[in-house]
Amino acid sequence: MTTTRRDLLAAGASALALSALPARALAATGTATGAATEADARAEALLAQMAEAMLADAPETASGLGIDTGARAPLKARLGDKSPAGQARIAAHVRDRLARLRAIRLDTLSPATRTDVEVARTSHELAADGFAFPFGDMAMMNSNWSYRNSPYAVAQNTGSFVETPDFLDSNHKIENGADADAYLARLEAYAANLDGETQRLRHDAGIGVIAPAFLLDKTLAQMARVQGQPVDQWVPVASIARRTQDMAGDHAARAAAIVRDKVAPALTRQVAELQRHRAAATMDAGVWKLPQGEEYYAWALRAGTTTRMTPDEVHALGLDQLAALQSEMDGLLKGLGMSKGTVGERMTAMGKDPRYLFPNDNAGRAQILSYIDGRLADIRTRLPRAFATLVPAKLIVKRVPVEIEAGAPGAYAGAGSIDGSVPGNYYINLRDTSIWPRYSLPTLCYHEGIPGHIWQGEYTYKLPLIRSLLAFNAYSEGWALYAEQLGDELGAYDGDVAGRLGYLQSIAYRCCRLVVDTGLHAKRWTRDHAIQWFASTNGSTLEDVQAEVDRYCAWPGQACGYKVGHGEIVRLRDMAKTALGPKFDFRLFNDAVVKGGGVPMTVLADNVDAWVKERQAG
Repeated sequence: MTTTRRDLLAAGASALALSALPARALAATGTATGAATEADARAEALLAQMAEAMLADAPETASGLGIDTGARAPLKARLGDKSPAGQARIAAHVRDRLARLRAIRLDTLSPATRTDVEVARTSHELAADGFAFPFGDMAMMNSNWSYRNSPYAVAQNTGSFVETPDFLDSNHKIENGADADAYLARLEAYAANLDGETQRLRHDAGIGVIAPAFLLDKTLAQMARVQGQPVDQWVPVASIARRTQDMAGDHAARAAAIVRDKVAPALTRQVAELQRHRAAATMDAGVWKLPQGEEYYAWALRAGTTTRMTPDEVHALGLDQLAALQSEMDGLLKGLGMSKGTVGERMTAMGKDPRYLFPNDNAGRAQILSYIDGRLADIRTRLPRAFATLVPAKLIVKRVPVEIEAGAPGAYAGAGSIDGSVPGNYYINLRDTSIWPRYSLPTLCYHEGIPGHIWQGEYTYKLPLIRSLLAFNAYSEGWALYAEQLGDELGAYDGDVAGRLGYLQSIAYRCCRLVVDTGLHAKRWTRDHAIQWFASTNGSTLEDVQAEVDRYCAWPGQACGYKVGHGEIVRLRDMAKTALGPKFDFRLFNDAVVKGGGVPMTVLADNVDAWVKERQAG
């Protein structure tokens, strides 16, 4: 991005800010009857300006939300800058915005605006601390990938090679020739970003930051699979060819030329750099081995949980909650006639039972996708009992792209565009259908789709724009686990003991994550020990657990947000029920949590406390 373009966007931010103001702030600008409303208006105007600046740094976010139109149309032809200089610019922008956020007096604001400012301030504090480490990839300011941070600029689940092709295919709308031209401009930027990341890889290796050998092997294997394909089969080329076949301009041929002449050579250079890393790599799995490794993990754990919990505290929490869950699972398993062996051993046996498995072929994969659609349709009918305020939650269930499935998570999701024209995407990794016995799928649907990530994401669209740009891992993943619990509470497993075991195993899985993530990064567990402990304890397949453990190695701390966030939501609900007694309303509590949008756990506690006091007074 040139200085001229950046200055132009900054100059236009104040004009865009007014259009982005929420109704409450617009009203304040018109009346200005008191200090509080004036302070709110000033704060919301500043946040709106900051939102535009954040979009300029992460143009992918604008496309993901479907707002890369009008005054923001130039963003559609750009990607965030992955070069060392580009990352330094973004870090400087974060520090500048943080200074302005810290200057706002919170005691002058209404509760809603105070929450908006606290959310922005906390995310910028975490991001500034993350950028202070001279290595890795800090993604908190790009909402498309804000759930993950990595000490490695490129890994099997991190970097342009993994993220950009699917982004272009899923989030870059092509409705006319201008959209197609913008896509081609982004292909050029993709090539530049690959080279920018290669520069960062070279720098990081120079200070002793090299991914574990097993992650590099997986990453290089994924890249080799793509390099072995004809250019017209590469996702960025095939996608534009499919979507512009009836358009003038021969965009497919132009895309193929860019990929052949620029993207492929840049990828080759990145592969060469990663091969140099591989020659120096070890099998040490945790970030303890890195310079400032202990400090980095403390930050990653704080970013992942929005708490100050220590690794020892997180580790102990996982073990304690796992024991309670497995006690309940033991009784259900005995009811199915399975009484011998540990809970993990019995769940392992259940996971191999042909009654619960889909064929490991394309027919079986199609059956899984169809089964998921059915479970989502069923849960929709139950949601009016859990929420007073409903959202459309449009979504499409997709298979994780084959070329990245070896390194991708088991499932993930993202909400659709703000205007609803692009549905949310719910991805499931189908590299091996044995990962997904039938009893495991309902709770996965509630987590990734409804009332989990895609459902929750749509509520943020009713908040000021900056709130749709900022997410907190512990809140979003904690909510998704709470969504699994809602499925159980809404009767989705009535008469289905295996399904309820799948739900409990899913929650136990997240307890195992607390133990394994801290084990790897703070207690120096080996990869093999982590895999064996996880598989035998939870009864998960080795295929599934290997990918999970590798994920934790690349994204330290992220996996700890799930159970920490879930536990806090449940604690707050119990507190509200005790405080309100007969005035407690299940639907209104759920509304209060989800309508407030993504927040740090401390802010969530304040919001629920305010809701309780309001109900008590009513």
